[in-house]
Amino acid sequence: MAPTPQPGIFAAALAEHAYLEFDRRPGVDARELFAALTAVGEPMPAAGAINVVVGVRPSLWEPVVATDFTEPVAGPDGFTMPATQHDAWLWLSGADRTALFDYTRAALAVLDPVAICASEVSGWVYHHDRDLTGFIDGTENPPRSLAPTVAAVAEGPAAGCCVALIQQWRHDSGAFEVLSVAEQEAVIGRTKADSVELDDAHKPPTSHVARTVIEKDGEELKIFRRNTAYGSVREHGTMFVGFCAQQYPLAEMLRRMAGVGDGVRDALTRYTAPVTGAYYVIPPVEALARLAP
Repeated sequence: MAPTPQPGIFAAALAEHAYLEFDRRPGVDARELFAALTAVGEPMPAAGAINVVVGVRPSLWEPVVATDFTEPVAGPDGFTMPATQHDAWLWLSGADRTALFDYTRAALAVLDPVAICASEVSGWVYHHDRDLTGFIDGTENPPRSLAPTVAAVAEGPAAGCCVALIQQWRHDSGAFEVLSVAEQEAVIGRTKADSVELDDAHKPPTSHVARTVIEKDGEELKIFRRNTAYGSVREHGTMFVGFCAQQYPLAEMLRRMAGVGDGVRDALTRYTAPVTGAYYVIPPVEALARLAP
């Protein structure tokens, strides 16, 4: 029987989200960290319905599925995506903020003996399926029934594993919102009202769509996105959470956005700036079960 990707990756969108990254405490080995992460997924009293996804630093996981995000992605004009790799990633989501808050506190208590929480971001679903630019997010996602074929390794020693790219993007909402709708659509490459991709005559080569469509040997390589909004009224943006069976489409997307190779930078990066960047391996359910305490 094929290994099972973590179901929280594909679960129906819930309103409230918590993203946490961790570094191992000195003297803690990888198996101790894995055991604690697995324990977080066990039922906790009065937590309610919470989806849990756990990821680990690629260099800590065998078999090798991806490499760490240790070098910034720098474009020719100086635009840079930072590398902020940590040892573990925890994504919790729920319909109720109180339940999510309580579960997150309990998760931190479980992990505290072995790991230091290096980053915590709270996210939420904005207008059902839009990001803070007002455009629909995830239009190109495969249907949920087919998403595992995009997100998870199909066979071999790494079967059931996913590669996740996690980036926090801070928006300059004021600068974007002063643009006309037509100008915003040129930045994104889609219509704002109904997310129809612009035809080639009206879609600039700098548009976000043009820069993030990855092709190899004439075939488009898909990514499964699970983005949310994050932050406060004064400082906010998008938590990019992308899953793929291989690292190449994710890494190539970042290079193209930064203009690496051809000097054509994604226009959206003029209005939103990356704050973090890390890759994580999302092990299958069976692998985590073997590591459970």
